[in-house]
Amino acid sequence: MRQKYEIVRDDDNKRLIIREFAELDKEVMSLLCEETYDKKSIKSAMTLGRDALIAALRTKNLYPPGMYAGKIAETVVELYGAKGKTAEELVFDDMEFLTREHEAAQAAIKYETETPDIDELLDVGLDEEKFEEGDEIKKLDTTLKVEDDEFADIDDEG
Repeated sequence: MRQKYEIVRDDDNKRLIIREFAELDKEVMSLLCEETYDKKSIKSAMTLGRDALIAALRTKNLYPPGMYAGKIAETVVELYGAKGKTAEELVFDDMEFLTREHEAAQAAIKYETETPDIDELLDVGLDEEKFEEGDEIKKLDTTLKVEDDEFADIDDEG
């Protein structure tokens, strides 16, 4: 889905207007939301930094994703810094955004080119010579004591 944001600096009424459009039908942009901001509050947020400006621009009705919000904030700063320029239009394509996110995730993952053999995964590294049948355990480091003749009587009782 494509989205368009119109950002208008209305100096006559001392306000900023942001309109959000979305491509709901192919090649047709529909108005989703229009937010109006007081010029003083936007200028104040601009002095506090980018994050404060993004927070001031986001509302219950207009809450663009982080990447879009950053670009909108940059555009607002440019509009208030430029003489004579009062409007700007930004167009975003979600497919580009998702593709970029997917490529970043793929770059972060390192693939193993050779998978280990199943026998290697199952080998726990035991020394089989120590555990042959019939060998007694020579030393037990435990505090439990088991009496040998206690369990011998169980078979006889049945």
